[in-house]
Amino acid sequence: MFRLVSLNLNGIRSAATKGLLPWAEALGADCMGVQEIKAQAADIAERFDTVHDMTGYFHFAEKKGYSGVGLYTRKEPSDVVVGIGAPEFDAEGRYIECRFDTPSRKLSIISCYFPSGSSGEERHLAKFRFLALMTPWLQRLKAEREFILVGDINIAHKEIDLKNWKGNQKNSGFLPEERAWMTHCLDEIGLVDVFRRLNDKAEQYTWWSNRGQAYAKNVGWRLDYHLATPGIAALARKEHIFLDQRFSDHAPLIIDYDFTL
Repeated sequence: MFRLVSLNLNGIRSAATKGLLPWAEALGADCMGVQEIKAQAADIAERFDTVHDMTGYFHFAEKKGYSGVGLYTRKEPSDVVVGIGAPEFDAEGRYIECRFDTPSRKLSIISCYFPSGSSGEERHLAKFRFLALMTPWLQRLKAEREFILVGDINIAHKEIDLKNWKGNQKNSGFLPEERAWMTHCLDEIGLVDVFRRLNDKAEQYTWWSNRGQAYAKNVGWRLDYHLATPGIAALARKEHIFLDQRFSDHAPLIIDYDFTL
């Protein structure tokens, strides 16, 4: 069984003070994709470059204390892809892909942090530029290999995926154009929202605002995903949103797949 985790850390150093490392060790994951690490290479070295027996690979933002993604893996990858070749977003540290290729299978595990458009019009437009770039990127990748992309996509796809959907229809993260992009990924590109394949229940959230006791009241959004090609998605067996301990404003999304690297 292959255990894969996705977690937006909202700062790896902050998450570490809240018990991230012993939790990750006890979990026994095979890979863990992390987003918004808010750290540079010097901050990671000899402190967070490994977690338990997993080695980390990273895409750091140029701006200190901002964005950044990582992928921790027990098995050494055959190749690592950093960034998507778009200077605007590669400077923000948003994409790391580890490839585990064998003669019989081409497989990638990706950690990706999609921009949030909630801070204003400039970032709203940047988010849509990123989505426009990711569409052909994911199409091309799917044509070449199996993959699982984990990460904070910053989009709640359907009404079931956030508590107050009626009041958020004009807000970033639940705009019709964003939701249409997710639908295109699933229906046209042919990717699978793995969590929803396994769990169709309401009130399954991975992010809560820090305002108004949102976490205590479970007024949340499902912003974190495993998006997979159909062959690998069909091997998903068990999902779990971990709520017993908080490391950031996001919860870990854990899915077990019936394969090994």
